[in-house]
Amino acid sequence: MHTSQLRSNKGMNAAYAFLVLAMAGGIRPAVAEDIPSRLQKAAAVLNKLTDPSSHTIGPERIASADCVAVIPGFKKGAAVVGVSYGRGFISCRNGDNWSAPGAVTLEGGSLGVQLGGEKIDIVILSLDKERRSKLLSDRFTIGSDASAAWGNGKSAHGDPNSKILFFAQTKGAFAGFDLDGVTLKPDDSGDKALYGKPIKNSEIVEGASTPPAAQPLVSKLASLVQAESSSGK
Repeated sequence: MHTSQLRSNKGMNAAYAFLVLAMAGGIRPAVAEDIPSRLQKAAAVLNKLTDPSSHTIGPERIASADCVAVIPGFKKGAAVVGVSYGRGFISCRNGDNWSAPGAVTLEGGSLGVQLGGEKIDIVILSLDKERRSKLLSDRFTIGSDASAAWGNGKSAHGDPNSKILFFAQTKGAFAGFDLDGVTLKPDDSGDKALYGKPIKNSEIVEGASTPPAAQPLVSKLASLVQAESSSGK
């Protein structure tokens, strides 16, 4: 079978499995009550991975990023092997400030050999401002729209010159972890719950006011950039 056919079959299988999970009730639209908790978890993930003691994400990494997405609790679907899903938020730089966050989902693809089915907290950095419109579009697939690489050098997989860097942590053991084939999409129900109306992520990052529940996440991004600027003086 040709490589293109294999990829097509893999994509169809993942899409079917994702639909099975949705029908089984494993995936549901975001509601207003979910959002503060998820924002709190996202801020906690960013705090942990950027803590100097973790040696994971230095402030210089955040300072060099155009957009940052935080996905707390990304997980493999329990019902069907190979389906992965998570919800989180993305914020982008507007000059010296960070935007209000847009809600996103990360889904599909494969995490390679993941042991124990543990949830994984993921931070994704986009370093290329020219890619922003694509990153905030209806569908951004890592591997075809852009290659991704481990930002902390823990894996040799990926392009060393990649403009997409990712970092992760999990309580369980996993190996062969990469984001190839995983798709970042707007979480329309999450945006509606957070902003009280239908709104696109491109509109949010270009000028929406930051809701109080999202302030800790945005403030943390700002403090990391400020810390890097201060260290460079």
